[in-house]
Amino acid sequence: MKPNLADITAAAGAIRGVADNTPMIPSPAFSAIAGHEVLLKLENMQPIGAFKLRGAMNAVSKLSDDCAGVICCSTGNHGRGVAFAAARRGLRAVVCMSDMVPKAKVEGIRALGAEIHICGQSQDDAQAEVLRLCAAEGLHEIPPFDDRHVIAGQATIGAEMMAARPDLSQIIVPLSGGGLAAGVALAAKSAKPTLRIIGVSMDRGAAMHSALLAGQPVDIKEVPSLADSLGGGIGTDNRLSFQMCRDLLDDVILVTEEEIYRAMQAIYFQERLVAEGGSAVGIAALLSGKLGEISGPIATIITGRNLDMSVFTRIVNGQSVTLGDYTVKGHTYEK
Repeated sequence: MKPNLADITAAAGAIRGVADNTPMIPSPAFSAIAGHEVLLKLENMQPIGAFKLRGAMNAVSKLSDDCAGVICCSTGNHGRGVAFAAARRGLRAVVCMSDMVPKAKVEGIRALGAEIHICGQSQDDAQAEVLRLCAAEGLHEIPPFDDRHVIAGQATIGAEMMAARPDLSQIIVPLSGGGLAAGVALAAKSAKPTLRIIGVSMDRGAAMHSALLAGQPVDIKEVPSLADSLGGGIGTDNRLSFQMCRDLLDDVILVTEEEIYRAMQAIYFQERLVAEGGSAVGIAALLSGKLGEISGPIATIITGRNLDMSVFTRIVNGQSVTLGDYTVKGHTYEK
């Protein structure tokens, strides 16, 4: 069953005081480029450093007291959210990840008390381990995006944005499995049906974009990316997020690794913010001119700050970054 407005209201109550009301700040520098006000919703200010805490907390709040524990697959931030939420309930947490997940994100999840399973080279491999452990140990799965309660939790971001700025003309949302985009679109368009919701992904391994083009979920090959949190498939048995993104998104834009690199630099030098690659794609779309004509105030979501700081240091210093067999050439930031 798809989430509805009542689910979003309930989710807001479940996360209240822990994962809600992150700042939404204007950016004079990006506003000057857009020709209209640009606002940044700072989900990187969450206790775990990413928006995923909202959906995880809401899903965990629905569990019974006799739950044996929770399990999920993750590219990093969802695992942090599940580990944090489970610890607050005193529940065992197991997080399955592929070898593609950066070590810094793995260690961040482990530090929150979760058990870590590294499984294969893709999210599909990690998901197979989740299903095995669910059957073997009776753990409750909390999916990273294709789940009613997770989507409702992420939707509270859209509700907060529209409550603060009902005059927004567009919301630019990082797009991966679609839980964030689907939830934000549902909440925001319920408040303002004329609002445009634009999903943005990297141009290498963009699963939801490929699925929308094909008209159904499809398998994709995962490749290393600065936007690693946007990696992974959407599941060929996707029940909710694909349909919601298909019905609610007005457009999907792809940005290159070079555009993500420059956006991470710009967010740092202009706003003094640490933003992981997946959270910089909205600004990458703006700086590259791919958003097209802008007719009024817009906002994007800075979804997280959890990244390998050695890589981030190379980026802000204008040095090249190697992603598997692909190298993003260094570029010195200029205002």
